[in-house]
Amino acid sequence: MQELSKYSHPALAVDIVALCVRDAGLHCLLIRRVDIDVVGGDWALPGAFVHKGQPLEEAIGRAAQTKAGIGDLHLEQLAVYGDPGRDPRGHVVSIAWLAIAPEAAFRSRMAARHDLTLARVQMDENHTFRAIVTDEAGAPMRLAFDHEAILADAVRRLRARIEYGPVGFAFLPKRFTLRDVQEVHEVVLGRSLAKPAFRRKLLDHHPLRATGEHETGHAFRPAEFYELDGDSQS
Repeated sequence: MQELSKYSHPALAVDIVALCVRDAGLHCLLIRRVDIDVVGGDWALPGAFVHKGQPLEEAIGRAAQTKAGIGDLHLEQLAVYGDPGRDPRGHVVSIAWLAIAPEAAFRSRMAARHDLTLARVQMDENHTFRAIVTDEAGAPMRLAFDHEAILADAVRRLRARIEYGPVGFAFLPKRFTLRDVQEVHEVVLGRSLAKPAFRRKLLDHHPLRATGEHETGHAFRPAEFYELDGDSQS
């Protein structure tokens, strides 16, 4: 049996890509870095190192609760990133996780945090299909490490899944209009969708239940609220 002590060990970390739809745009939760001279970016995905002897689940929970303030949101594994040069401080392997929730879920957690922000995510698809994040004024924000690439991978995953699965409903509150659902799909896919065809496909593939209640306070015809009929937000 070979002794593990003969091998050098890279550090292990977890990073969280937490996304929501806000103001007709895709947004990502970012945390401000204080060591930008070292890591090369003002902002980063919330993350944490896995301590020696610590189960991976504990590190994920610590990153979600302490760094991102989203400890009670569902997390699913996105991918593993192990390029030896991805972190200028040394060889760090990161396991990235994806969290999706309505905007209100993030905003309520950010109220007392000045180091967190929701940044708009745009995709440069003409050249490198890379993620570009901007602040509320539209100014570009620098991300540390390879977090720009991780964010782009998260968008790719979402675009693949939203075409055939119910992941888009995770961006919405319990009650929503069909217009809300279409907006989420258009934001994630980055293109407009024909309303009649989209609604036919939506109602054919997802168990939606009309609530009989309608929007209020709008100048146009109020839309009816729907709910998912059963647990299909997976």
